[in-house]
Amino acid sequence: MSASSTGLLAAEGPGSVSQAPNLADGFTATFTSRYVDAGALRLHAVIGGDGPPLLLVHGWPETWYAWRLMMPALAENFEVIAVDQRGMGLSDKPRDGYDTATVANDLVALMDALGHQRFAMVGCDTGLLIGYALAADHPDRVDRLALGEAPLPGVSPTPPLFLPAPLNERLWHIPFNALPEVNEKLVSGREDIFFGEKFSNAAGKKKLSTDAVKYYVDLLAADPEALRGSFELYRAFPVIQAQNEQRKTRRLTMPVLGSAERKASANRSARRRNSSRTTCKPWSCPTAHTGSPSRLRTRCSPPLSVSWPRTGTLWRRQTLLRSRPQVRILLGALNCLEPVAWPRGERGSEGQKG
Repeated sequence: MSASSTGLLAAEGPGSVSQAPNLADGFTATFTSRYVDAGALRLHAVIGGDGPPLLLVHGWPETWYAWRLMMPALAENFEVIAVDQRGMGLSDKPRDGYDTATVANDLVALMDALGHQRFAMVGCDTGLLIGYALAADHPDRVDRLALGEAPLPGVSPTPPLFLPAPLNERLWHIPFNALPEVNEKLVSGREDIFFGEKFSNAAGKKKLSTDAVKYYVDLLAADPEALRGSFELYRAFPVIQAQNEQRKTRRLTMPVLGSAERKASANRSARRRNSSRTTCKPWSCPTAHTGSPSRLRTRCSPPLSVSWPRTGTLWRRQTLLRSRPQVRILLGALNCLEPVAWPRGERGSEGQKG
């Protein structure tokens, strides 16, 4: 048990570690489910491991369980804190406060309660939105950042109303989730159809296991507040977009790894290969390309793909990480995070380009 989780209220029942299916051997000996008072909100987090703190923020419609395959390996080098977002899992589900500024404040309060002034952070899908907000609003708290698998309202181009069928299948849930009430009425009692389709479509050819889909669906179907809470961040998109319009005027100052699906970014990368606006210097990480949790312990050198972007350029260059297996690549790269030995002039020259 990690020192930071000692004395915190244990979480039990569905949604906690104790009743999560198909965990790795020894998982429950390393990780515990804890409730943490984060200001006026109580958050649920699964905590374990030794080392510097690493905050994992899941996407929609997931919980901490999305990180279960990577957590044991990461726990050998980090104190892993896999949190349920406001409105999701076992965390509180208030009626408001789902803009990313507020949700980022939740996570800062969580880390305060655990005694961590600075920490590394990974976010995927809606966790990307939250991670960007936290890094932009609280740059003194985030040591390094890895994000992927989502467009960013207010920074990424807004998709058109009419999309090709493959894109429509991936993105139609975004406006649907933002509806004020009718989405809850249509999905209630049909959670297996709605969420089952979204998990299947997002996973591509390598489908999520039936047990994992059932686990998420059962949690969402067990309580109407869980279904409502899962939609609330999407309903806050107009506020989030306005917030990001302000955030993108400020450059992120910490090392950032932005991950994009190879097929999705191939054409963009080709067009920008010779562009003066390219701001990312990729360094190879063998661990990152294996996607194998058993190999996440491997170190690599140089240690990290980093960006020192001008306003907004990171998100135009690297926008989407669409397939769930790609999250393993993101986590593999994260485990290579050692103090960065900057090449001569690398940081300074990039920082001078306004």
